[in-house]
Amino acid sequence: MFNNAGIVGGDELRAIASDGDSFKKVLDVNVVGGFLGAKHAARVMVPAQKGCILFTASVASLLCIGVPHAYTTSKHAIVGLAKSLSVELGGYGIRVNCISPHAVATPLLLNWFVTSDKRKVEEIILRNGVLKGTILEAEDIAQAALFLASDEAKYVSGINLPVDGAYTVNNQTWKTGLMEAFIAE
Repeated sequence: MFNNAGIVGGDELRAIASDGDSFKKVLDVNVVGGFLGAKHAARVMVPAQKGCILFTASVASLLCIGVPHAYTTSKHAIVGLAKSLSVELGGYGIRVNCISPHAVATPLLLNWFVTSDKRKVEEIILRNGVLKGTILEAEDIAQAALFLASDEAKYVSGINLPVDGAYTVNNQTWKTGLMEAFIAE
């Protein structure tokens, strides 16, 4: 079972200007919806003593990337939920994991950019990424999900798998400023 549905909510980045109802809606869709999906999947998987539940989290669950607080909170909660469920459901042979993608030029992401030109957005992502020469696509996330759901990952449970080309292990401050203090041109 793959809990892949999610919303970002409003585009307000400041907590003091954020709307409480919008915050709650994001948590309801992303966290409560994911929980309910997992609950009902578990009702079928527990008697079968096997199964796999996946969640889509985000690199926002691993570092602050300047997206709305509700989205970041929901993705952290999804990772916690997956870990908690992996412990509970592991006793029934059910594996539970998360996938945390970096930026993929989907309609959801394109709404955040000044341009809706997919190629331009992909160029921006590539320029700011760590792994050069390749663009992360939705199919790459699907391949990660297929791996985690397969027998090849039969002992993988409770993880949050970043599919991010090392973005979350890189110190962006170093790249954008501090490196200049140490390297002479």
